Amino acid sequence: MRIITDEKKISRNKKIGSFTTIGSLVILGIGLYMSFKPDLMNYSFGALLLGFLLSQAGIYYGSRWGRSPRPDEVISQSLKGLGDQFTLYHYSSPVPHLLVGPAGTWIIAPFYQAGTITYDENRKRFRQKGGNFYLKLFGQESLGRPELEVNNYRRDLERYFERTLPAEFEKPVIDAALVFTNPKAEINVVNSPDPAVAAPKLKDYLRKKTKEKNLSVEKIKVITGALEK
Repeated sequence: MRIITDEKKISRNKKIGSFTTIGSLVILGIGLYMSFKPDLMNYSFGALLLGFLLSQAGIYYGSRWGRSPRPDEVISQSLKGLGDQFTLYHYSSPVPHLLVGPAGTWIIAPFYQAGTITYDENRKRFRQKGGNFYLKLFGQESLGRPELEVNNYRRDLERYFERTLPAEFEKPVIDAALVFTNPKAEINVVNSPDPAVAAPKLKDYLRKKTKEKNLSVEKIKVITGALEK
């Protein structure tokens, strides 16, 4: 399996996360100091709010690019052993993580949330039960709306292929997999629009899909050629 990674982007975002976290601590400290000065109380609230927002940005960048193993490292390790016809793109395609090969074109969307993951067919959304309450309270471990995130990725990739693939080439079907990288995640998802799997099971799942689809070498070359222009 080929792996193409934008190392410069990872390094840049890692630095952004570090600087943002340090900046948030400094601003929170200033805000706390000003809170003891009655004439600076309004400035104190502003500083504390700004420090909190920066801390959330630092957490966002840190969890994706600062913490090891990073999502791209977990995905690469999970797919280790796939054949040479597969190419895995990290931050080097229109979506953060993309796999192209005999199994087709797959958006790999990683999530670090713990707890029990289910899918509510009536409300058409994923649910999370359990996990760390305090981390969820501050948005660090909240699942959010992964189905919307994946749909946005799919639209971005479809638009890219419309611009870059030959007009006569049949546009590829874009599949997506929600991959939970936290070992404390329990996946109990049924009838979801996109499959949800634990990271250690991702390779086996895609091997099954290869038997169902088995995209030709010629089509794979056209798709990867469009991605690597």
